Formats: sequence, structure tokens, C-alpha cells
Amino acid sequence: MKFSVSSSELLSGLMAVSKVIAPKPTNSILENFLFQLNGNTLTVTASDGETTLKTNVEIAQVEQEGAVAVPAKILTDSLKEFPDQPLTFSNESGSVMEIRWASGASKIPCFDAADFPELPQISGISESVVIPSVSLLDGINNTIYATAEEELRPVMNGIFFDLEPECATFVASDAHKLICYSFKGAQVPQKSNFILHKKPAAILRGLLAKCDEDIEVKFDNRNAYFTFSNNILVCRLIEGNYPAYRSVIPKNNINKMVIGRSELLNVVKRIAVCSNQTSNQIKLRLSLNEVLVSAQDLNFSMSAYEKLPCQYDGQEMEIGFKSPFLLEILGNLPYQNICVELADPARAALIVSADDTASDVDIRALLMPVMINA
Repeated sequence: MKFSVSSSELLSGLMAVSKVIAPKPTNSILENFLFQLNGNTLTVTASDGETTLKTNVEIAQVEQEGAVAVPAKILTDSLKEFPDQPLTFSNESGSVMEIRWASGASKIPCFDAADFPELPQISGISESVVIPSVSLLDGINNTIYATAEEELRPVMNGIFFDLEPECATFVASDAHKLICYSFKGAQVPQKSNFILHKKPAAILRGLLAKCDEDIEVKFDNRNAYFTFSNNILVCRLIEGNYPAYRSVIPKNNINKMVIGRSELLNVVKRIAVCSNQTSNQIKLRLSLNEVLVSAQDLNFSMSAYEKLPCQYDGQEMEIGFKSPFLLEILGNLPYQNICVELADPARAALIVSADDTASDVDIRALLMPVMINA
């Protein structure tokens, strides 16, 4: 293998795929990038054994094709120190990669490309959908924070893609809160679903920020391929059945509070400072067109409350929530005004948009209450 490339262009490609590499990989070969040079295209691959990312870098000057694995950290750390200039890579001895530039040269070890794991293949029984990049990015952004960290229920550690021809829905829950992001515009030939782990979802989110095209998603019961621009992300899916989320979303909460999202968010931030550090409990007392937000920590003689105007004519009620969960939801919802729908202090609150704007996107947040003074 021998080729010349711009240092900045190569570094850009390497940084994009390096996010996949695990800090302590189970196989030492996974500490490397796989370089595959065919024609004028250099394909760079990184993997952690379950998630693999490939990107293409166009090479202007190629003298010899080939494939080799090169140490990821050594190469990226080295390239970060170069100003933009041409670099020549050559691998003639088999175990050493030589890098030359105008005023110097370096040598780093390299390894047999055959030792790098191959991409998993999609089975013949697979599904294929096309999702606009904006919808995929927004869906991940609005759900990933609600995923869990559970060993006993791994299905909760990812985003559930519930795909239907008329409407697609992304769902995430940690049993305390549940977020449903529904949108129209995806090309879904038939009803299907899969669970994407939060790590590849986070990697995908970073890549989609620079993408404005439709994303092709192919998947079977074990793996998913996301193809877009010069990238292919292949990831192992979480196996198992996701909980029946639709059945837990209340449909008849008659007590409804309409309030400005940012106003409520700022009040909760101020009051939560005085909440008990163990329970993080915050109370909302609802009365006619007013909500009283309060918190206290008797152990340290701290308390705070603040009244906030709202639209509410339901029954008077006091309900408690864990402030971090409420803050997460309020901080991530994109709406100017929200409607908090309640049945009673022991049942989940449903938070939806109260804005009168037509949209193909609907976000619903479900938040479980906590027992007051527990």
C-alpha cells in the first residue's frame, strides 16, 4: 500500500470513525483502524466488536493498493499535530507503516488486515426503510436521554424504533419517564420494529449533524445497517421484546394545566436547589389558574417555593416528582407551551404540546410521580 493524502482530510475521516473504538477493547486488533485502498477510495473502518463504522476518504495520488490495520490512537494523536499538508503513507515491509512529509518522516507499527473482524451480514429475511436525516436526528435527540442503564432488562437500554407505513415512532424509557417521538415522512413498506442500543444511537447522532439526505436503514433480527453520505454504520441490535408502551400512556387525564415550558423549567431549577439530596422530591400544588412549586430538606433546614400563573381549572391537587426527571423532560421538549395532563397524584403525568401549530411531529412525555413525604 502506498498513497498520498491531505493530513486534514484524513484526520477528519479518522475522527468520525474513532468514536466507535472502545477504551478497553476485548480484542487487541480493535485498537486499530482498518485501511482498505481500492482505486482512489480509502475505506477506513473502526469497530468495538458490536458496532462498526466505515467511512470513505478520496485519495488523489495512489501508487499501490492494499489493506492494513494501523493503531488508531497513535495515528490520530500524530495527525492532530500536523498543519494541513500532503502526507505519503507506505507499507512495504508488512509490519511497519511509514509516513513521510515535506520535512520529516515517522514509522508506526501495522498489522495484518485479515485479523480485523468482518462486517456482519444482513440475513435474507430483512427489512428496509428510508428515514429523512432530520427526522432521525430529532428522534434520537428527543429520546436518547430517557434510555436506561439496566443489566436485567437490556431492552430498556436502547431506543425502540416502532415503524409503520403511516407513522413512525421512536420510544425510550427508564421506567421513571417515557418519551414517544412520532413523525410522518418515513418510507416504511410494512410494519416492523427494532431496538437500537444507545451507544450506536449516540454515534449516529454525531454523524447526522452534518448530513441532510435520506438515511437507508436495513435490518434483520440481529443487526442494522445505516447507510448515508460516505458512511456505513453497522450495529448489533438489542434482542428481546420492548414493553407495550402504548398501553401505559393515559388517554383520559381530565385535569390539564397549560403553562409556558421555559417558565416552569426555570422555576423548577430554582426550587430544586432546596430539595432533599436523596429523594430530589419537588411538589406541584395545582389550584385555579396557579401552580405552587415547592421543595424542602428538613435535614438541612432548607425550603423554597414559588407561585406561577397557568391555565388550570381542574380539581385541586398536590403531586410530587423527582426534579432531575422533570428537568430532563422540560429541558428537552421543543415546545413553547406545554399541557400537563393529570388524573390523580398516584398516576403518571402526560406532558404534550399546547402550541397551536400544525406539525408532522408529535412528542409525548410520560413522568411517574413519587409519593409525597416518602
